[in-house]
Amino acid sequence: MKAAFDLFFFGVYPYVALTIFFLGSLVRFEREQYTWKSDSSQLLRQGSLNWGSNLFHIGIIALFFTHLVGLLTPPAIYHALGVSTALKQMLAIVVGAILGVICLIGLVLLIHRRWTDARLAHNSRVGDWVSLLWILLVLLAGLASLFTSVHHTDGALMVLLGDWAQAIVTFRPAAAVAAMQTVPGIYRLHMVLGMTLFVIFPFTRLVHVWSGFASVSYLTRARQLVRPR
Repeated sequence: MKAAFDLFFFGVYPYVALTIFFLGSLVRFEREQYTWKSDSSQLLRQGSLNWGSNLFHIGIIALFFTHLVGLLTPPAIYHALGVSTALKQMLAIVVGAILGVICLIGLVLLIHRRWTDARLAHNSRVGDWVSLLWILLVLLAGLASLFTSVHHTDGALMVLLGDWAQAIVTFRPAAAVAAMQTVPGIYRLHMVLGMTLFVIFPFTRLVHVWSGFASVSYLTRARQLVRPR
């Protein structure tokens, strides 16, 4: 039973989630461009939006990129930079805790604001609540995993998680499943919840994240030529 569970969730499910993530986003952009937006609620009520939104976005964007770099950087690279496996583990704990708390504070403010204001609650879609509450679950599982991390300060656990991620992106599912055999349950839960967030992504307001990345092209856009009539 465990072998089948591991094979599906850590060898097959990552590809299912990424396929839905990319293909679903593309289909939504092509077929439902008028729904491709963040659905800002600022006009309905300002309240704690500035603090909540800023803390949430700073935290979650930083968490995404630190996870990306941390998981996909081979040990040989950070060893060449003078960073030991144990030091990388400690950096992951400290930085993850700080960014996680920042993100959590912002997310709780956003959820409280949406829950307690009648107009916001009335104008909230199911997808809004699904995305907010699922991110909360992912975040809480990630913060909970830090209590396990402090008991694995040698960094061996982080190496296993990196091996899993690197095996997935290099299309070696068997190696990915093998890397997960001794990983504690809280990490496994965090990973499954995180991968499911990619499944949810194309069907909610989260798709506006793509627009944020695309806006970088604004810096290299061609000049506008304005002629008088």
